[in-house]
Amino acid sequence: MPIHHKFPISLITVIACAALTLTGCTTASQQGNGTPSGMASFDPATVAKDDTLANAVPASIRSKGVLTFGSDTSYAPAEFLGGPDGQTPQGYDVDLAKAIGSTLGLNVKVQTAEFTSILPALGPKYDLGISSFGITPERLEAVNFVSYFNAGTLWAVQKGNPKKFSLDDVCGKSVGVQTGTTQENPDISGRSKKCTDAGKPPINVVTLKTQTDITTRLMNGGIDAMSADSPIIRYALSQTGDRLETVGNEYDDARQGIAVAKNDLALADLISQAMNKLIGDGTYKKILDTWNNSEGAITKAEVNPAAAH
Repeated sequence: MPIHHKFPISLITVIACAALTLTGCTTASQQGNGTPSGMASFDPATVAKDDTLANAVPASIRSKGVLTFGSDTSYAPAEFLGGPDGQTPQGYDVDLAKAIGSTLGLNVKVQTAEFTSILPALGPKYDLGISSFGITPERLEAVNFVSYFNAGTLWAVQKGNPKKFSLDDVCGKSVGVQTGTTQENPDISGRSKKCTDAGKPPINVVTLKTQTDITTRLMNGGIDAMSADSPIIRYALSQTGDRLETVGNEYDDARQGIAVAKNDLALADLISQAMNKLIGDGTYKKILDTWNNSEGAITKAEVNPAAAH
């Protein structure tokens, strides 16, 4: 894993970023303080410290005073780069990370990383990972997860669907997807196998490291369709000047989780308690409402909930 922002981004900015691949490029709206129009910047100081939970923070983290999150900040509106410098992590995942930190009496650092590099680096490099990770059986074998959000899968095509793309006829089509996502595998890989098993051409899967590059590729007509978490697809539609539209219905509704090192179940339990406090006091809903994403809200955070197969 809602209707997202109502402020279209300049298409020139999107295309220029893709063409130049500048590290400073961002799909975030650069209005005023860098916060998208009509949205208030979240202030972690509004979240009260919970002394009991703060006292349970591992000494190794408490001594630093900082909780470090790894995040692929190219997946708006969950996590992306914006602000006055175009390099400040923003999004509902980022706000939730800050709220968790405030609850535990810690500052928060959200560090940009490639999506596939985050889980292997939990512990040595990152205390936690928050990057729209779908909770899957394979990922649960490698890390612990604390559920915090619910999202499905959506597909998008160019406005008017000029290439007549249909989910009922994907064989031989060119499909864009971010590397390492559940949309890439098992969804699209499984669809492609069904094609070849039936004697049809496989899907031409275009995998790129960032969702922003996939979106730009679709806008330019370089692929027939793209697939991603439902909030991300809807956000992309709102940001691309009416150049894209959804195709088919949302499916595979599943939990997303904050990732914790496999050998640190105690930290996972602490994060679940902090998240449930935020759910209980209304902070969680306030954050999701700010990003027009309350439809993805859950009622209880759990450690290692049953994964979608």
